[in-house]
Amino acid sequence: MLIYGAGGQAKVVASILSARGERVIGVFDDHWQDVEWSGPCVPATYSPLLMRNEQLIIAIGNNFTRRQIAGKIVHSFGTAIHPTATIDRSVRLGEGLVVVHRAVIQVDSCIGDHVIVNTAAIVDHECVVGNFAHVGPGAILCGGVQVSECTLIGAGSVVLPGVKVGKECVVGAGSVVLWDVPDYTKVAGNPAKIIH
Repeated sequence: MLIYGAGGQAKVVASILSARGERVIGVFDDHWQDVEWSGPCVPATYSPLLMRNEQLIIAIGNNFTRRQIAGKIVHSFGTAIHPTATIDRSVRLGEGLVVVHRAVIQVDSCIGDHVIVNTAAIVDHECVVGNFAHVGPGAILCGGVQVSECTLIGAGSVVLPGVKVGKECVVGAGSVVLWDVPDYTKVAGNPAKIIH
């Protein structure tokens, strides 16, 4: 597997792949000169000609950067799902997905492309998580929640059943979201209120 990115998220992805018995055979990073990578591969600038038959995961936490990079990748995308994650067999999973240790994704949910479901996050039944979204560590999406493209659900947040969170939103860490959140909005608090 190839990894694009050599920061903290890339180390998590490498750890997931190792737990699955897979090897990282190449690491790409746009700023590889500034990176301290401890794995067996030396980071290099992305090239569509290198290891063309290998799958790639964009291992960058920033949703917007992940989306931008995905548009220039020629390689096919793999997934990194930790063996301790619990995912119901009815769940539809996109490409480039990263599901971290002890995350749970319940029945009839749909997870888009290049989504991060972080450590111990819970995505309950019939949720829809859009492309390039990030469900932070310990966050909980109750049943029927919809999270749109490039939205960040902060660590430890709770989104109540049936709530819709728009695209390119930020839900602050530890928030409790009771009502729908419009596109391009930042909310925080308990109950969550618009802050930007």
